[in-house]
Amino acid sequence: MRMKNNHPLSVRPTNLLMPLLLMSLRQWNSYGYELMEKTAAFWEEAINPGTVYRMLRQMEKNGDTESTWETSENGPARRMYSITEAGVEHLGLSIASLEQCHRNMDAFLGLYHRPSDRGT
Repeated sequence: MRMKNNHPLSVRPTNLLMPLLLMSLRQWNSYGYELMEKTAAFWEEAINPGTVYRMLRQMEKNGDTESTWETSENGPARRMYSITEAGVEHLGLSIASLEQCHRNMDAFLGLYHRPSDRGT
């Protein structure tokens, strides 16, 4: 969907990748590629692999996740990520913010769909 000035119209809040990854890691420890595969099952937009790996490194640097190297007889070693207590707290703050955004959107849409006093 595009607006008159030909800029794409965003239909979701921005910066959802971090809470999405934290939510996924709260469910299961995983490595980057698997995170992308599993989240694709409930996330409609394509996820850029480079963006995911940069975000995972940033989340580890911030203390929201930690990682270990997992070795396998069948393939190369992989970095396995898990959520930390700080990550759980960060996720909770993100969820509270999204819930407030949801309430604001509901209020806005309620006003939009309410019949106008102007009769238009």
